[in-house]
Amino acid sequence: MFTSKNSKFVGNPVRKLDLLAEKLSIEGKKVIKLNTGDPAKYFSPPKTLQKAYIKAIKENKFFYSSILGVKELREEIARRYKKYYNLEVRDERIVVAQGISELINFLNASLIDINDSAILFRPFYPPYLPSLLFFGGKPLFVDFDEEKEWSIDVDILRRRIKNQRKKPKYILLINPNNPTGSVLSKKELEEIVEVAKDFDIFIVSDEIYDELVFNEKFTSICEVAKGIPYAIFNGASKSYVATGLRLGYAIFPEEDKKSNELYKKFVDFASLRLCANTPAQYAFAEALKNEKEHKVFLRKFLKELKQRVKLSTKLANEIDCLSVKEPKAAFYIFPKVDFSKLKIKNDKELVEKLLIKKFVQVVDGSGFGSPKHIRIVTLADKQTLNEAFQRISEFFKEERKLS
Repeated sequence: MFTSKNSKFVGNPVRKLDLLAEKLSIEGKKVIKLNTGDPAKYFSPPKTLQKAYIKAIKENKFFYSSILGVKELREEIARRYKKYYNLEVRDERIVVAQGISELINFLNASLIDINDSAILFRPFYPPYLPSLLFFGGKPLFVDFDEEKEWSIDVDILRRRIKNQRKKPKYILLINPNNPTGSVLSKKELEEIVEVAKDFDIFIVSDEIYDELVFNEKFTSICEVAKGIPYAIFNGASKSYVATGLRLGYAIFPEEDKKSNELYKKFVDFASLRLCANTPAQYAFAEALKNEKEHKVFLRKFLKELKQRVKLSTKLANEIDCLSVKEPKAAFYIFPKVDFSKLKIKNDKELVEKLLIKKFVQVVDGSGFGSPKHIRIVTLADKQTLNEAFQRISEFFKEERKLS
């Protein structure tokens, strides 16, 4: 075989059917894409960010920036976490990257040797697993309890770790969650932190949706993890509607041995690719600085998201073979599919047939570790969502088993 053995793990289920969708579009079919969580296709980012990006380009800021990222941006990130979560962190402890997906690769490249393991809460954000497998690691899954609003049973987490001869290298969670839209309570986070402390395991918290919470109070890991080794991932993509800027960042608040070692490795891996998008970094720094505009923008954005999530939940639950609880955050729904009523065998067959027959693109739950589900992005306007769910409803009626 010409390609590497580990390359078999590479791929993203969210984008798996993109080429087929593109082919159908070229053939003149009206494809409704509800697969990617890309708010920039439906909403404009804050004006400050747009103007600052243009300004950075006009000022010829095309040079390689610092390995860590533009200092002005790192200072604004540190200020944001101080104001929002009372976290004291030096800007030197922040590493700017090309999105959280790159940070996931940094994490595994830094920590994982062959047969090392990591805790992933299932369902998980799709790139978490292939990245871990690519670097020779293996997942230790702990399932969210769907019947209890996607909560975590910490006793199961403890047993999972105890049963391993070699302890996991890290615990990785995404909070608020993609794909379920659930939000971990402060109590749940405290319990996870206690487990990590007891077993001396590094925690990584992906908080990319931290501002897209509807009625819940969001608790950052930094509010409950003081004094233990942990890192936070966040970025510009979601709450600043800037997915194409490809800007994420990692924060290493603690200065213990583990945190210092991992931080230094992140810096080393960041140096390999020289820097993240320089003009974009200046633009994001300005957007973070202009809090007044962001608050106005976010209020309108959240109102729209909540309406679209609510509508999508209602329409999904009207389809006989689907059931879903209304999410508390983000812009996804993750319906459970009753395959016993369908001629379709599994979620992968379902999403491909739905695209071919009804020209609606969603994502199979298997990509998130939950094959009994599908993920639907709720960002489209209400008219488009209504049309998409009408097509989905027709599809399920056609695929029902004959009684």
